[in-house]
Amino acid sequence: MKLTNAAIFFILVPTLTPALDPLSTSVLMGGAAVAWQPLSPHSWLKCSLLECCNMKDTLNLSVIKMDLDRKVFGQHLATQIVLRALSANMHSERPRKPLVMSFHGWTGTGKTFVSSIIAENLYQLNIPRRRFVHHFNAVLHFPHLSHVQLYKEQLQKWIRGNVSACPRSLFIFSEMDQMPHGLIDSIMPFLGYHEEIDGVYYGKAIFIFLNNAGGDKVTEIALDYWRSLKRREDIPVKKLQSLLSEEIFRNRNSGFFHSQLIQKNLIDYFIPFLPLEYKHVRECVRQELRVQGHPEDEDLIAEIALAMTDYPSEERLYSAKAARL
Repeated sequence: MKLTNAAIFFILVPTLTPALDPLSTSVLMGGAAVAWQPLSPHSWLKCSLLECCNMKDTLNLSVIKMDLDRKVFGQHLATQIVLRALSANMHSERPRKPLVMSFHGWTGTGKTFVSSIIAENLYQLNIPRRRFVHHFNAVLHFPHLSHVQLYKEQLQKWIRGNVSACPRSLFIFSEMDQMPHGLIDSIMPFLGYHEEIDGVYYGKAIFIFLNNAGGDKVTEIALDYWRSLKRREDIPVKKLQSLLSEEIFRNRNSGFFHSQLIQKNLIDYFIPFLPLEYKHVRECVRQELRVQGHPEDEDLIAEIALAMTDYPSEERLYSAKAARL
């Protein structure tokens, strides 16, 4: 029986790889290499492709809220919107369209970190997470403007193939500022209100775009509130989301420049990541020291946080550097 399972897996690998991106393919091949190992009842090798996909089909929203509250600092707007978006999508047995979120803010404000928390909670086991969470870096995966048409075709195949294999696939696009203009519009058919496209249902898929574009606008509004002696917690999120949509649509340095995804309202949430203040940077440093097993030296924490808080030059209110160690 063990040999039969292993043999089936080896047979499946060649048929699956054309539908998967290079990262997923390498994981599958690596899995095939160890397929002879004993299979426990709960092993990821034991289940079929769709069974593995469905092992964690719904998020425990209380757990992900706990993760966000404990690990993410200074981003009350972002975490609230993310939780609301995930809740609406997960509570529908058959969502009418994929969940599409666009994160906007300076480097180091937590966009990538929040997307990783979503991925970890969506698929708690490492192997399914690597197979069904797909990360595209615009600089790494789409470096040549002359190959845009090829990239469009490949991207459509990757998404179609992976959603066919696992409806609850997560696609993360980083460095959207470097995305060739028009490329992201190639996935527009998959993001709309369709029952199915060529027999494939996309409503359970999740798409996240990570953008530095719009970060200056977010910081400008936060700074205006601070100078007006208003709390950042009182910034109206709807106004900020509308401004972000307009900003990246007009910004030539944005992958969404004149994008049909915005024109056709296919992005469900434009999510602002506010600049981090000194107190937030302190908590980031403290958390990193804990993770690395170092003692929480308050003097060291204060020194690092103060050095990273440098914008604007007069007030030194925000960290313009990546809040990572």
